[in-house]
Amino acid sequence: MNLAEEDAAAENRRRVGVVVDRPDLRGRVAVFEDREDAGRALASLLGRYRGSGAVLVAIPAGGVPVAAAAAAELGLPLDVAVVSKITPPQSTEIGYGAVAFDGTSRIDSERADELGLSGDVRRRGIERTAEKVRRRVGRLRGGVPAPDVAGKTAILVDDGIASGMTLLVAAEAVKKLGPAEIVIAAPTGHARSVERLARFVEAVCCANIRGGLGFAVADAYRRWTDVADDEVARILARSRVGVPAARPD
Repeated sequence: MNLAEEDAAAENRRRVGVVVDRPDLRGRVAVFEDREDAGRALASLLGRYRGSGAVLVAIPAGGVPVAAAAAAELGLPLDVAVVSKITPPQSTEIGYGAVAFDGTSRIDSERADELGLSGDVRRRGIERTAEKVRRRVGRLRGGVPAPDVAGKTAILVDDGIASGMTLLVAAEAVKKLGPAEIVIAAPTGHARSVERLARFVEAVCCANIRGGLGFAVADAYRRWTDVADDEVARILARSRVGVPAARPD
């Protein structure tokens, strides 16, 4: 399937409701002031879940302020699922896989090959990331690894969809918890990654869908800063997440 055919397939999915976006925001950059503003915009696509018993499940770190703002708009509970991308030793920004709170992991072999990573480096990357996830679970969830989504709609929220690997692994892990359905929600995302994720979940809600080779999540935001784990813990505490209180360092 060439790019034009993929775009046509994506548009067809939007028509049948598998992918929901904001037509007025397609292809644009700098459309959100910050993550809180993006969360409010995302909530406009999730109105059907208001009062439904759905749970917004944020992916830390950047997904937490987005999900908290959306949860406040929708009057829905907020929880958190710890999932972290696997990065090569030379960079904390480039991802080639992800590990979830229950040990679910995936490697993007094509990306790892492009980075020239050996099998040993990949295995160590999984182990290092799994340890990072365990520490974050202890801090952000009080040692309780999994959100309570059994029989409910689980809305997985991140601040953007680049490759989509982190959200794919999150969806695979959360699916094992027995939700009624899984929805992925993000303020911005690459068109092909959004389309790819839609094959694995019931719906993808993405306000600002863009294409192109130079896609960057940060380009959708006028103000973009890193979100530290202590800020994540404060947001979760303010939002009164239904899990044990996050522990300080």
